[in-house]
Amino acid sequence: MTPIPVRRAIRELGKDTQTWRKLLGLTMEQVADRADISRSTLAKLESGTGGVSLETALRVFRALGIMDTVVNSADPYRSDVGRLRSEEILPQRVRQSTPKSVSDA
Repeated sequence: MTPIPVRRAIRELGKDTQTWRKLLGLTMEQVADRADISRSTLAKLESGTGGVSLETALRVFRALGIMDTVVNSADPYRSDVGRLRSEEILPQRVRQSTPKSVSDA
């Protein structure tokens, strides 16, 4: 089951994608053709029903000219936390720490 905040974000992203398409004066057929996907797949993305791959979404964003903006928004070094921690060396792996037993304390 998809968590409610994720479903909400999918719907918002779909609505925003549709708004971008309309602001640019493009039809669904034009965007689908430019993204090399079917019109029905674009309709799924725009309606926010989910089930569209990340690659497909990025193809659509590229066709709309917003792919770099979307990708850059996830860049951790463009966030306050990322900038504050940018001097730290990132570990190669992040492992879940094991809880200490009472005898270890």
